[in-house]
Amino acid sequence: MSQFWLATEPMDMRAGTETALARVSTAFGAAKPHCAYLFAHRRANRMTVLIYDGIGVWLAARPLNQEKFHWPGIRQGSELELDT
Repeated sequence: MSQFWLATEPMDMRAGTETALARVSTAFGAAKPHCAYLFAHRRANRMTVLIYDGIGVWLAARPLNQEKFHWPGIRQGSELELDT
């Protein structure tokens, strides 16, 4: 994986691969091969990861039974650098 991109706006978790890929194109310009794009549900208790491998799209979802993911606040049009 070359890069991980974190979307700061929530995504509807009912979205399929085509809708998620369209969201990636809208939010990041275009899907880059071998990059992962992470989206959170509005309540931050579920996360979707989209990976574009250059040929196709992989979509995975991870729910939390308790608590929430610690997601940065919504920031339109700005970049946010994450550390380890």
